[in-house]
Amino acid sequence: MNSIKKTARTAGFLYLSYIVFQVLPDIIGSSKLVVYGDAATTAQNITAFGGLFRIGFMADLLAAVLFLLTAWSLYVLLKPANKNIALLFLLLNLGGVAIQCSSDLFMIASQLLLNDAELLKAFPIDQLQAMAMIFLNIRENGFMIAQLFYGAWLFPLGYVVYKSGMFPKIFGIVLMVHCVVWLTNFLMFFFFPDFDAIHYVSYPIGFISEFGLSLWLVIMGAREPKPAIALNQ
Repeated sequence: MNSIKKTARTAGFLYLSYIVFQVLPDIIGSSKLVVYGDAATTAQNITAFGGLFRIGFMADLLAAVLFLLTAWSLYVLLKPANKNIALLFLLLNLGGVAIQCSSDLFMIASQLLLNDAELLKAFPIDQLQAMAMIFLNIRENGFMIAQLFYGAWLFPLGYVVYKSGMFPKIFGIVLMVHCVVWLTNFLMFFFFPDFDAIHYVSYPIGFISEFGLSLWLVIMGAREPKPAIALNQ
């Protein structure tokens, strides 16, 4: 039992750390440096606040690593309840992390374009600004593709949380609802990019489900899994 609580609190600490680094670019303002649709202003912001831009980039990478570690610790915690489903949500999380980290390379590429002295001599500044904006748009789309995996991982996570008996069932229900809403948000981005009303639903549900679960893990830990499903099926 002590081992279960220790693993649960480790998972909760990692989950909370991920949330902090995920929102850090918004807190420090680095996410506001990119003004989509305005290449000149974005280039000026990145050039003037290069250090802040790099901090935002590093925060995004650290958030991805912490999210993967969170999924791994939850896998260790929940695999006695259902090993196959626990492995499924771990793999889905890994897929999202891989895509997110790959897309973040385009953030660095955009800054290199605007700061490379040789490129500034060889190309007109407006062309470099346009290319940098293209890279940032690719990064934004890549990040949203990662949300397909980040949304999908919530359903098996919610299911095993609900069935395990280790947590209040409400967490499992809200996580599965969050999966549906987050995948809807993913679809809206690509098919109806101007329709953002879904954000007003997805973010509160996400806060309740993920922040609530992480706090419960840190404060309360977890109970022994139900004997009926603690068979590593």
